[in-house]
Amino acid sequence: MPEASRRALSPLPARGTLLAFDFGLARIGVATGELETGRANALTTISEESNAARFAAIETLLREWRPVALVVGIPCHLDGTTHELTARCRRFANQLHGRFALPVLESDERLSSAAAEAALVESGVRDWRARRNVIDAVAAQLILQHFLDTHRHANT
Repeated sequence: MPEASRRALSPLPARGTLLAFDFGLARIGVATGELETGRANALTTISEESNAARFAAIETLLREWRPVALVVGIPCHLDGTTHELTARCRRFANQLHGRFALPVLESDERLSSAAAEAALVESGVRDWRARRNVIDAVAAQLILQHFLDTHRHANT
């Protein structure tokens, strides 16, 4: 069983903060959510180019939010087959676990960016430049909300 899958089987506490990541080659969207309330919120987008700067930004967020676990969106095609970024996202998840010693859980992110784009347009953000600045954080929010909804149903 892959390392990330083993970590995903670890039980989560009833309360605590989660941080979720929508990993991309250019940007990483970040969202925060609470296990107790089951609600996720878009937080920020990390746009630094170097890995060192990206992980420094993540470390700052971890110090501020003190999450009990992290969630990484894992892309795949609609038919469930792996996507060209699937391995990169799993590598990112493994790096998070190795660097920060927190549980890292995976969540299906199929169509999260498209859904984030639609949600932003529906909420009145018509300018594509304004959407580009927040779309990754909103995608992370959708990934985390899906995870929280699934986790909540699995524990009821």
